[in-house]
Amino acid sequence: MTDTPDLTLSAFDFDLPHANIALEPARPRESARLLHVRPDGALSEGRVRDLPLLLRAGDLLIANDTAVIRAQLSARRGEAKIGITLDRILPDGSWHALARNARKLHESDILIFGEDKVTAQVLRNEGDGAIQIRFSAEGGDFDAFLQRVGALALPPYIDRPFGPTAQDDVDYRTIFSRHKGAVAAPTAGLHFTPDLLAALDAAGIQRRTLTLHVGAGTFLPVRDDIKTHKMHAEWGRIDQETADAINETRARGGRIVAVGTTSLRLLESAADAHGVVHPWSGETDIFIRPGYRFRAVDALMTNFHLPRSTLFMLVSAFSGTDTMRAAYAHAIANGFRFYSYGDACLLERAS
Repeated sequence: MTDTPDLTLSAFDFDLPHANIALEPARPRESARLLHVRPDGALSEGRVRDLPLLLRAGDLLIANDTAVIRAQLSARRGEAKIGITLDRILPDGSWHALARNARKLHESDILIFGEDKVTAQVLRNEGDGAIQIRFSAEGGDFDAFLQRVGALALPPYIDRPFGPTAQDDVDYRTIFSRHKGAVAAPTAGLHFTPDLLAALDAAGIQRRTLTLHVGAGTFLPVRDDIKTHKMHAEWGRIDQETADAINETRARGGRIVAVGTTSLRLLESAADAHGVVHPWSGETDIFIRPGYRFRAVDALMTNFHLPRSTLFMLVSAFSGTDTMRAAYAHAIANGFRFYSYGDACLLERAS
């Protein structure tokens, strides 16, 4: 990596044929293809089920145990139709959300969701499609409301003309799902199955989880200057047990392997200048791009990301922009499947 990385948007752009976009996951999930990107840029192909052979005994795998909610809602304010995508719950119990037709919303407006008895009040219109709302239900009643009237907020590149299917309810959830609150799935985790976890255990690879509730902002492209781009905040938590396991692993020479960019972002948020990871609870808006010095993560398993996206910038920071452009070109030319339901890559960072 150069001392002055190229932070123009064109450095993170590439052409992706539509045929490379996955519309459903591999079956079984661990049969998805895996592109291994070594620290020197060398590439090799395999399958996700090969992961126990590619990692080392004593490595620690960190996955995101967030669970996806049905965050896509259709509301009315008078005669106006308002499309709402929940983004994240706020400390006071209200919700930050993104809305279509948001210009029609004003403070104290009441949103109605079909014939459902649950309503929402607009607390604030922040502009640029962002709003803050409070629902008339909470806890278990709110969860039941989302099950009744909500839909999965699938990424726009997963073509579903009639909306998410019953199969998407199964496919778009990871084996690690435990704590409800994510708008989008941490998609690297979609590849894991009980058989793969058993194989990792047998190979001496340890596992822990953290929680980062992936927000609606994950789908937003970078439109302007990368240097001034503002990330949407997301809520996360790392408990004491996981922080201790990470620090013990690194102290004895083991590697920290992040399952997905969401796990990596929270680990880097919780690490101090010496690479020690501390327990964490709160919001992070960390933006990792070329020039960033990693402190907590040694290897990253992740899917293939959108051009000009903050996630492609993150993997370019991790392995080098030239290396990742070459890896993506190889993946495209060799028919790898991209995005949420697509194939994966394993990136190893140079010491």
